[in-house]
Amino acid sequence: MFQSIATPALIADTTVHDFVPTTGGEPWRIFLHVPPGEAPEAGWPVLYMTDGNAVIGTAVDAMRAQSGYPSGTNVEDGVIAAIGYPVAGAYDPLRRSWDLGPPPGKTYPPFHEGGPEVRTGGAEKFLAFIEDELKPFVASRARIDAGRQALYGHSFGGLFALYALFTRPRAFSTWIAASPAIYWEDRAIDRFLETFETAVPDGLSAQVILSAGEYETEKLAPFQIGAADEQKRLEQKKVTRTDEFARAMAERLDAIPSLRASFELHAGENHMSILPVTVNRAVQTAFAVQRGDGR
Repeated sequence: MFQSIATPALIADTTVHDFVPTTGGEPWRIFLHVPPGEAPEAGWPVLYMTDGNAVIGTAVDAMRAQSGYPSGTNVEDGVIAAIGYPVAGAYDPLRRSWDLGPPPGKTYPPFHEGGPEVRTGGAEKFLAFIEDELKPFVASRARIDAGRQALYGHSFGGLFALYALFTRPRAFSTWIAASPAIYWEDRAIDRFLETFETAVPDGLSAQVILSAGEYETEKLAPFQIGAADEQKRLEQKKVTRTDEFARAMAERLDAIPSLRASFELHAGENHMSILPVTVNRAVQTAFAVQRGDGR
């Protein structure tokens, strides 16, 4: 009979830090991956990610699988800092609603009976934490290339990535907004977009990738056709319009000379299944091999 002693399966070269901000409040759980070996002369590129509990394992393994073969994958090693919460599951719905929602936000009924009200609007506080506390912490743990920092977010996280671009456009050089919830709160994000467009910083140079899944269009996934909630889903699609809004946003941003913006539609994916696909795209973009011509 096969016998073994069970031991935890750990994420390679990754540490976990419960980080209480200096302003107080509940801690964020930071998953920090630092590649083994010497950092490049310019320092490591860094990929910051929201919803850290849900994405860190995928991101690390996607990078490790590809960075060993850079001539075939165009991916090199880098640091990954994924921001999550001290929970066992993939998400903390209550806290992420606050952290990722652009201000001023609103208050909504509890997710479940007897629970707390759901609030949005904390994105500026969350972004300030990343800029003022998390980035210095990461820089204290590894030598960083400050000119190669990327931000990835999915859904509400994608909305947050756009908010961060429009309010602190020099914070990152690469922005990946996967299935961004642009529709949220009557497109409140547009107010920040319009302000950004009127005062794009001189010398700004950034890449922006927006995306959606095939089944975030007007199409239902095959397994949703004929389901009890089919009509409800079709009605919700008329509100979210994820692919339409993301594609139009990419076109609008690409018209700004200092931005290179694009839209990607991923075949066969729905709002949740697109997560690992776009995590991999974030890895490929953030850690693309740098050639002598700067590409």
